[in-house]
Amino acid sequence: MTFGNKLYKLRKEKGLSQEALAEKLNTSRQAISKWENDQGFPETEKMIMIGNIFAVSMDYLFKENVQVHSEKEEGFYVSKELGEGYLIHQRRMGKYLSIGLLLIALSVVPYFLFNKDPSLFLIPTIILATIGLIIAISTSLIEENRYKILKQEPLLFDQKYLQELTERYGRVKKSYGIVMLFGICLFVAGMIAFGIERKYMTTPHLEAYYPLLIGFIAIGIGILTYTSSVMDAYKLLVHNEDYVNKLSFKIRNKLRRKIDDF
Repeated sequence: MTFGNKLYKLRKEKGLSQEALAEKLNTSRQAISKWENDQGFPETEKMIMIGNIFAVSMDYLFKENVQVHSEKEEGFYVSKELGEGYLIHQRRMGKYLSIGLLLIALSVVPYFLFNKDPSLFLIPTIILATIGLIIAISTSLIEENRYKILKQEPLLFDQKYLQELTERYGRVKKSYGIVMLFGICLFVAGMIAFGIERKYMTTPHLEAYYPLLIGFIAIGIGILTYTSSVMDAYKLLVHNEDYVNKLSFKIRNKLRRKIDDF
């Protein structure tokens, strides 16, 4: 596929007219027409802008042997730059969310440390819970718009990059699997201790250890939240076919299209 064919296809997939694309590139409609008819190439600066607009790599634009998908396939092409950016973004989101939930869980610790004096535990509890809630909520505010489409459309990849992602996902799954198991053990240990005392003990024999048990639970929640966020990001890319076949994905897409049509 020539550069002109690729530019035409990318423009149509994004629903842009030649005039609209020309405006984004600060050039003329005639220039876009010439490029699409393989009567010339844009300068380097314009080529980089085209890559950014359509989220494709320079290799894809320049090299005729880089095939992303066939003419019959529909979906959003994920360049290596976009895919790696999304994974980094999800790690950052997972980190903030895990810290927020960890602080919310830890906010009850001051109560068990100073439960005889509300003046001592009330302020630390409110501060920890508030900070944790703000951090957790902020994750939805820092989500970048350019990555939202990855959760809304079937994804298409250069096969070489998809193979690289798949191999890396296998390694990440093994290492994160161990970390997730550790998080599960901490969470379950804390919950079981509370459950045993509540069910089988008439007096709170473990009261002195409540802060430690809550710490186990909080750390477990933080670990599971972060690792799940990263793993889900890899699954979205590597196993995208399974993701788009989920009923929830289809329902969201139907609702989104109806809203757009409205």
